[in-house]
Amino acid sequence: MAQRGALLLGCIADDFTGATDLANTLVRNGMRTIQVIGVPDGVDVPADAEAIVIALKSRTAPPVEAVGQSVASCRWLQQAGARQIYLKYCSTFDSTDEGNIGPVADALRAELRTDFATICPAFPETGRTIYLGHSFVGDVLLSDSPMRHHPLTPMTDANLVRVLGRQTKASVGLVPIATVRKGPAAMRDAFDALRRKGIAYAVVDAIEDEDLRRIGAACSDLALVTGGSGAAMELPENFRRAGLLAARAGAEGLPDVGGKGAVLSGSCSPATLAQVEHMRARRPALKLDPLALAERGEVAISEALAWAAAELETGPILIYASAAPESVNAVQAKLGRARAGSLVEHALAALARGLVAAGVRRLVVAGGESSGAVVQALGVQALRIGPQIDPGIPATVSLGGTSLALALKSGNFGAEDFFVKALERLR
Repeated sequence: MAQRGALLLGCIADDFTGATDLANTLVRNGMRTIQVIGVPDGVDVPADAEAIVIALKSRTAPPVEAVGQSVASCRWLQQAGARQIYLKYCSTFDSTDEGNIGPVADALRAELRTDFATICPAFPETGRTIYLGHSFVGDVLLSDSPMRHHPLTPMTDANLVRVLGRQTKASVGLVPIATVRKGPAAMRDAFDALRRKGIAYAVVDAIEDEDLRRIGAACSDLALVTGGSGAAMELPENFRRAGLLAARAGAEGLPDVGGKGAVLSGSCSPATLAQVEHMRARRPALKLDPLALAERGEVAISEALAWAAAELETGPILIYASAAPESVNAVQAKLGRARAGSLVEHALAALARGLVAAGVRRLVVAGGESSGAVVQALGVQALRIGPQIDPGIPATVSLGGTSLALALKSGNFGAEDFFVKALERLR
């Protein structure tokens, strides 16, 4: 059980990099934040934590598992003293028609005994916006973006009202940008009007960061708020206005960890593919072949670790399974989607353990599923969040056990030089 202390905001994230992204937002807005890995069990977090983000690996889990983990996390956070619950999912609303955003939100509303919650995955700083309920990535609809090819959660519909409507039996409405721009009071009136009609969820438009701040202020009295990391940026200020949170500038520094550095990449997003190419041109790199992993299993992993041990003597290395969509599709056609993903995650987890045994203490991981597999394999239970490296990606240091400096990167995030830059920032 967490120690009772300063906790105000309890957050539940459906993947590990998304949790880190949210924690980064809260820290940048002056809230001391700890990230806990998985449903807490005997985790003792620092008493000065004002926000706790529980990182689940539930985005692509069966809905019943995602619901169970999320409700257990909610109960733990409430017992720890959280005054408001925030459900965090990806800024591109990654999900299928079965879930898991709708089923989890329904379960949390029931647990919190509330009839209403907001839906806002916008993150303008990274080009994710919502207009008239439609999600955009840059200047294209979500359904026209590379997310339509995502191997696990292909997003082929940009209308979030419609997407969420297929995942829940509850009614879904819209608060358009014109209302958002009128300010928090107008949004609260819109929320009340929707509630009177029996509508449980409001998809809220947001095009700029200032829209997100207005939305956050309008949500100050809601028991449950949901969205991407951006929609949480004003929540610390709500507590500040209530006299519950001290004024504070962004992130505090992290302790130096030292040790060797490595990058493990499982994401196949265009942003990550560019980052892989950038680092391959500068440092030793090894590509993992899922077909070879299927045929040779642990032998292939052992060979990769032997290669890593030799190359680490000269500096940081990159090991990656990232590949273009056509290559991913070819592998999935032979192995099946689930098996292909499981093979890569198992390999990255085993490699992470081997790399740490070889002296790696600074580790960058690309991809939400990959980050979850790696962090769980290393037995990391909690992270202290430090300064931002790139939008949505902070430096972190593990708490308890072997101290590790980690950067957990969502596949779509980060500049082309992110891998190199992150290794330099992780001390």
